[in-house]
Amino acid sequence: MHGTLSAPRRPPKRAASPPILRLALRELRAGLRGFGVFIACIALGVAAIAGVSSLSRSLTEGISREGRRILGGDMAFSLLQRQANDAERAFLASRGSVSTVASLRAMANAGDRGAALVEMKAVDGAYPTVGTLETEPPLAPAALFAERDGAFGAAADPALLARLDLKVGDRIRVGDAAIELRASLMSEPDKIANGIGFGPRLLVSQEALAATGLVQPGSLVRWTYRLVVPPARSTDEGLAAVEAEAGRALPEAGWNVRTRVNADPRFARNIERFTQFLTLVGLTALLVGGVGVANAVRGFVDRKRASIATLKSLGAPGGQVVALYLTQVLLIAGLGIALGLAAGGALPFAVSGLFGSLLPTPIRPTLAWMELGIALLYGVLAALVFALPSLGRAHDIPVSGLFRDQVEPERRWPRRRYLAALVLALAALVGLSVAAAYDRRIALMFVAAAAGSFALLRLVALGIMALARRLPRPRRTAPRLALANIHRPGALTPSLVLSLGLGITLLVTLALIDSNLTRQLKQTLPERAPSFFFLDIPNAQADAFEAFVKAQAPGAAMDRVPMMRGRIVSLRGVPVSEIRADEEVSWVLDGDRGITYAKAPPEGSRLVAGAWWPEDYRGRPLVSFDARIAEGLGLKLGDEVTVNVLGRNVTAAIANLRQVEWRSLGINFVMVFSPNTFAGAPHTHLATVTFPNGSDAATDARLLRSAAQAFPAVTSVRVKDALDAVNDVVSQLVTAIRGASAVALAASLLVLAGALAAGHRARLYDAVVLKTLGATRARLLLAYALEYGFLGGATAVFGLLAGALAAYMIVVHVMNLSFVADLSGAILASVLAVLVSVCLGLLGTWRILSQKPALYLRDL
Repeated sequence: MHGTLSAPRRPPKRAASPPILRLALRELRAGLRGFGVFIACIALGVAAIAGVSSLSRSLTEGISREGRRILGGDMAFSLLQRQANDAERAFLASRGSVSTVASLRAMANAGDRGAALVEMKAVDGAYPTVGTLETEPPLAPAALFAERDGAFGAAADPALLARLDLKVGDRIRVGDAAIELRASLMSEPDKIANGIGFGPRLLVSQEALAATGLVQPGSLVRWTYRLVVPPARSTDEGLAAVEAEAGRALPEAGWNVRTRVNADPRFARNIERFTQFLTLVGLTALLVGGVGVANAVRGFVDRKRASIATLKSLGAPGGQVVALYLTQVLLIAGLGIALGLAAGGALPFAVSGLFGSLLPTPIRPTLAWMELGIALLYGVLAALVFALPSLGRAHDIPVSGLFRDQVEPERRWPRRRYLAALVLALAALVGLSVAAAYDRRIALMFVAAAAGSFALLRLVALGIMALARRLPRPRRTAPRLALANIHRPGALTPSLVLSLGLGITLLVTLALIDSNLTRQLKQTLPERAPSFFFLDIPNAQADAFEAFVKAQAPGAAMDRVPMMRGRIVSLRGVPVSEIRADEEVSWVLDGDRGITYAKAPPEGSRLVAGAWWPEDYRGRPLVSFDARIAEGLGLKLGDEVTVNVLGRNVTAAIANLRQVEWRSLGINFVMVFSPNTFAGAPHTHLATVTFPNGSDAATDARLLRSAAQAFPAVTSVRVKDALDAVNDVVSQLVTAIRGASAVALAASLLVLAGALAAGHRARLYDAVVLKTLGATRARLLLAYALEYGFLGGATAVFGLLAGALAAYMIVVHVMNLSFVADLSGAILASVLAVLVSVCLGLLGTWRILSQKPALYLRDL
């Protein structure tokens, strides 16, 4: 039999997974013991960053998508103190269908029931052109606004009904007109386009507004002309073309133009600013959690010393060992990042479902992939930065680690390759923090503060250890053991000081910011501020109104100045649209500003450069500018400023610069012009009334009611009510900040627990040896309590100082408020943090002290 022998067939090879990954997955089958804090810290930080940025994107996309409804049309052209002239109306009518809305502040007079400030909105027959007006009871606009039995109809915010004890069907007077409240205003589609108001809304027709007699030359009425363009021009490019045509055809119109693309740019910018702040809080949580990551990885490498030594005894090079455990760490970090991304991505949907109907702005929940990607990068980079130092040291763990060096591994710097990787990861994390920030200056300040905090806390830890090493040894066992634990090799001092120090610093910073905001809004300002502002005082009635106030409030001081509204259109000949101003002063270029003229410098300001003009000055128009704002805009003496007032461009040269005390709430302006600049221009007056010893509610109500009856065209603003409105907004922001900051505080507690857990092995060894030598559980607990208490107290001192400095920088240089170091709340927070750290330490120690020595002595 002839044939050939053939080699036996081999089974087809399976695609093998990379050895490092295969080994890493195999080791992870044993579970994630010791990585609970690691995963929680990464998940918290990533969830905070992803949630805040995703919610911001949902809000901005909601505004963008609902821009047409918010704006009431495709475009809005706004004018202040005057209506559009024939040429302007003709231009708008030639581009589409036009509807008109007028808004102003006015006084609603309910007779014996009192008077109240209202935000009045007068609409035409086309309202609402987009969206739906909701009232209770439901009424069509024709029935709601029509004149009937000598009164015009209106819809009122329920807050107005409650404030004046009114109900649907009652009548009030606004100016010279009788207004019947025919419905409660439940929802208006263009509500947020009008900004934050100081009074409840009163919605009327434009015929009713004309009947009030409030529209006088110079009155502060904003006229908004909403344009719905034909479909062919409704694209973004088409709307931009219409805006450009308006600028070319009517260069001195002075109107503020918005499109559905940027329906509320100020609100969108505020969202971006607030998002940056909360993102920095989330990044703080991630960095604080990074300490927990470092502790967890250090403990992980410590537990794996025998495995590492075994691998190296079998020929595995150090680089492969590091790659193996770095892969494991990144896989575990990936789990934490995935949990954080899931929580952060779900936040907009949760907010929309739970609070969507309560939000003043439309929200469009969406999975913001770019923002989630940035949060993922934050998580990966933070894990690398805090894991690489401990993993790099694993490269040089010797085979002899199987037999000795069990208590405290040899400490050394990682090799250069790992230090280079650490530097690259850190640079990437810093670069991402700055590149993704809305205000890069604040981001750089945050990075510098974070780096300084880590460095200082490391120095504090070294200082505490050096001090403990030099102190005389106590005679009693527990204090002597506590002192030795602070400075011995492998001490928990660096980890505890870093984690506890960051937590206390954050607590103190938040407590001081909170107390300063509360003081500014509730204490300092009302004591220094006027009791009333009176707006829209007709020029012809200004003297009569001043005499009226002196008769009604003989002991009060009254200050009155002429007032107009103007919009800066160019600086030094450069259009405002081309100017890149500092973030702190850019608001001056956004919209209309109050302006005045004066023969002498106003009270509450002092000249810091230049000279004031003579009282009988008749030369070229001059202007006095706020010095700080001028610096932010790059202006100096002699530069020209062009403003549009009543549809006319006026150019004036800067004659002097003033330092203005804005917090007094007295009458002051960014720009004060020479009197000849606006000679003959129609204007109204603004006045303040200040009671030397303050006033009570009854006095305020009497003056408010009398002024509304005698001068119905004058708008009265009670300063306390205005501050309460601002305080409500700020309180909501503070609540949001506290909620986000709670994430960082939770991370601090997790890190503290992780630091204690990381020292479990060394403490277990100590406890076994000491119990074998006869130490009792009570004596060991006392020693550990003294150790944790001393470290907590020393760290609290640093946290108080660092937190006070951080709060000072934020309050003074970011919020531009005065700072008072009220440390009562901060000290209480610090004491509580120290107590929590001691309790956590003793709880972790109790489990160690309950172990039987025999089991562990066999392995030593």
